[in-house]
Amino acid sequence: MIPLLTGIDRDHALRSALTGYLAAVSTAVEVGEESCTVDLDAPASAYVALDLRLPRHPGRDMALLWDERHGWAFAMETHSGEDLLVLAYHGGELVPAPSRVGRFVAGIRSAGVPVTAPVPPDLRGDRGELLDRLLRYRRGAWSGPVPLLSRTG
Repeated sequence: MIPLLTGIDRDHALRSALTGYLAAVSTAVEVGEESCTVDLDAPASAYVALDLRLPRHPGRDMALLWDERHGWAFAMETHSGEDLLVLAYHGGELVPAPSRVGRFVAGIRSAGVPVTAPVPPDLRGDRGELLDRLLRYRRGAWSGPVPLLSRTG
């Protein structure tokens, strides 16, 4: 027997869906797709550079991080090249509507500080469930912007 859906097919579907979702999120947080990267290795993850600095950290760049375990996090870049410092988690949903992610960032921007504690929620499910949640954002082969940068580790 030969499975109809191979690992390559699943990876392509995940990439198409996740990059489409990131394109929608990047619009919601008012940055371009060039600010986004994805990593399809398990756990799948994404990075969105924000055009935002917080008053308490005027010399630090901010970013959104997403992974298939914890969902969205608001993070601060370090000067040393170490991992980003997570300041807040969105929580609630693994794949919230892009407008909700936009409101999450807008809330932090208006408060000047994160409004939630940086406790990582456990939102993980299986990859099939994740793909089902992301499929509404999947880009068709015939339309859509240029694909986001993809990095593999």
